[in-house]
Amino acid sequence: MILIVDDLSENLLALRKTLEVHNLQVDTAQSGEEALKKILKQNYSLIILDVQMPGMDGFEVAEILAGSNRTKDIPVIFLSAVNKQKRFISKGYETGGVDYITKPVDPDLLILKVKTFLKLSEQKTELKNIRDILSKEVEIRKAAEENLEAKVEERTRELIKKNEELEFRNHELQQFSWVVSHDLKEPIRKIEMFIKMIKERYLTDDEKALDYVDRTVRAAQRMSKLITDLLDYSRLSSDVAPEQTDINAVVDEVVTDLDYLIEEGKAIVIKKDLPKVTGVPSQLRQVFQNLLSNSLKFTKKDISPIIQISGEIIADKHIDAPEDANGEYCRITVKDNGIGFDEQYLDKIFIIFQSLNDRKKYEGTGIGLAIAKKIIEKHNGLISAKSTPGEGATFLIVLPL
Repeated sequence: MILIVDDLSENLLALRKTLEVHNLQVDTAQSGEEALKKILKQNYSLIILDVQMPGMDGFEVAEILAGSNRTKDIPVIFLSAVNKQKRFISKGYETGGVDYITKPVDPDLLILKVKTFLKLSEQKTELKNIRDILSKEVEIRKAAEENLEAKVEERTRELIKKNEELEFRNHELQQFSWVVSHDLKEPIRKIEMFIKMIKERYLTDDEKALDYVDRTVRAAQRMSKLITDLLDYSRLSSDVAPEQTDINAVVDEVVTDLDYLIEEGKAIVIKKDLPKVTGVPSQLRQVFQNLLSNSLKFTKKDISPIIQISGEIIADKHIDAPEDANGEYCRITVKDNGIGFDEQYLDKIFIIFQSLNDRKKYEGTGIGLAIAKKIIEKHNGLISAKSTPGEGATFLIVLPL
């Protein structure tokens, strides 16, 4: 069952007819509040959620869904006719959306995406059920190992059969992920191709236009790489291969991505020479994207943000370790002059959905620092912070070289 949430009856009717033509079961709600009531009573495989609604908007509904164990895994596709800017699309993904579609909606593209996410949801449910069965079988085997050898042999055969079935399903999911990757990357490839054609044919003498075109091409290339990395990360048995990563380049890309916020806030970003580490570039980029976004967000009134990023080689894996040119770890510092926070809440800021500030005044989902902590720990590193209210915050990252 698919739930469509939109405050306009004509939009609900059009979307409902589009989906029902393809034999998809549909339910509707005309507000965020009505949608949450229905979700409490009914299980949905997918939610198509309008962003701009009176009362509770789509982002607020998605945040509530993401905070519940029962609903956090339901895929959410955002629809918006007004909020088409990059910051709104980014917010859609940050609040837990799997996709962000702007109106007017292409019916064929919508159906393709809906079927894709429904298929992924079904595969995920099947794999979870199989893992649950395997877990129960293992418990039974341990309990019966000493006294029920015959039963153990029978259960072992069933376990082998279930394991083979799991491997088969996993293989199917990997093949399906490859198809999804191809379908998602194809529009990006076309964007990149047409932008390059525009650059070569019509913009040869306009330096500013050429700069914008080059930024668009780089953004498309990073999106394509991100899709590949996310799909690799999601596969059950695959690991994302680490590689030699220049933190200077990572930070430069983040600064480019956030240039509109930097210009808007008249911010100054000072970057000193940063080390190279072995890691996953896309994940480390997400860490610095979250840290710099916070520094640009939590600022003092009428004071331009100043963000300083520096690195040093240290003796061992400790936040306060002394400098050592022969050390095997590095410490990266991200310091700002913003509103800061009370250090007694240090542990709280790295917990998912936790925020120390008024979310009406400072937009955010409360997951950015939790994601950063998880990524750094996956890189066998440490992350912490030092701050005093009103005197800015300093985030410290320790990574193995």
